[in-house]
Amino acid sequence: NRDQVLADLHQQLEDLPDGAVVLAEDETHVNLLPWVRATWIAHGCRQQVMTPGTNRRRTIFGAVDLRTGRFLYQVTRKAVSASFTAFCGQLLAAYPAAPVVAVVCDNVIIHRSKIVQRWLAAHPRMRVLHGARYSPHDNPVERIWAALKAWLANTPTLTIQGRVRQVHAFFRARSPAQMLATAAPHSSPWLPTGYEQNFRQAA
Repeated sequence: NRDQVLADLHQQLEDLPDGAVVLAEDETHVNLLPWVRATWIAHGCRQQVMTPGTNRRRTIFGAVDLRTGRFLYQVTRKAVSASFTAFCGQLLAAYPAAPVVAVVCDNVIIHRSKIVQRWLAAHPRMRVLHGARYSPHDNPVERIWAALKAWLANTPTLTIQGRVRQVHAFFRARSPAQMLATAAPHSSPWLPTGYEQNFRQAA
């Protein structure tokens, strides 16, 4: 039922009041241990990959403003409903003058749980909208995560705190225009027909 879901989403976006902000949201995980990547090495040599003890993991919630390229994120220990609502609170605080902050996300349970529904009922300025199921390629934020992880794969660290510092450094070094170019929002079916962004410098 993908076509109907996207049609309904487009209608909800078109019905938003003037001045509403539209964000695409997603979560990802970063690990202490390095990701496996293809690389060139001299014939007969063995590549050494640093594996500093037990793996550690952190979850990153992220959202990109599909008009300006502003990227907001939050590093947490786990991807749970309470973390999602805390991030939604951060998004509301970032746009205090917007009549509505609409967040388009996927259909994982932490976006639909009773905890989330109660929080949304108490914060009517926030709207959580959903794309089609099993369609991660529709989400512009997925391309930002891909750029982040490709960059982290080449920067090993000994502690999870060091990994989080690298995440902060990645986002500090990139402009809104670069974030929009990486997200390529014009290619996302989450947006109404005719929406375009012409950015070329990727993150």
